[in-house]
Amino acid sequence: MSGSYDVLIVGVGGQGTILASNILGEACLLEGKSVRGAETHGMAQRGGSVETHIRIDGKYGPLISPGTADLIISFDLLEALRYSHFLKDGGTIISNTETIIPTSAFQYDAEVPEAEDISRQLAGRDVLTVDAAALALEAGTILAQNVVMLGAASRHIPLTVESLKEAVRRCVPPKTVDTNLKAFDLGRAALE
Repeated sequence: MSGSYDVLIVGVGGQGTILASNILGEACLLEGKSVRGAETHGMAQRGGSVETHIRIDGKYGPLISPGTADLIISFDLLEALRYSHFLKDGGTIISNTETIIPTSAFQYDAEVPEAEDISRQLAGRDVLTVDAAALALEAGTILAQNVVMLGAASRHIPLTVESLKEAVRRCVPPKTVDTNLKAFDLGRAALE
């Protein structure tokens, strides 16, 4: 790999976006890779947009420029569309199939695109979708959707599965380790 491998994780407040980026950062440290990251979040308002930038082996700042992300992991299909301009040519978007209606859409009675509209607008890009809610429930808790998404993305991330799973063990509450590891495996298997 030359240069950095840039991952943008996007979602809304309450979906575990920050925890997912922490897991990814921990896995980088386990492998001795340089990692730079930054986050922007509207978690004070549940449902606010959250984005985290993770640059693996990057030499310069933590922010990913539009059009340069290797991978976008989106916890919400609408957020995948909102941040798709960050993806570089040849990059991949891995998105949850779920769409959460933004709070601002409720407030202003704004029109929200349907899943089919979003898919049409993302046509021409490499987009893989995962029903993270169903897999998280299969693992034991809906709260593990973020780890399902990391598992689904693991084939694209330049880190070993062992490092990613050890990072999960280190970053989630001890009583939820087994459930989260199952969620990771189910997500990984979903995109085989």
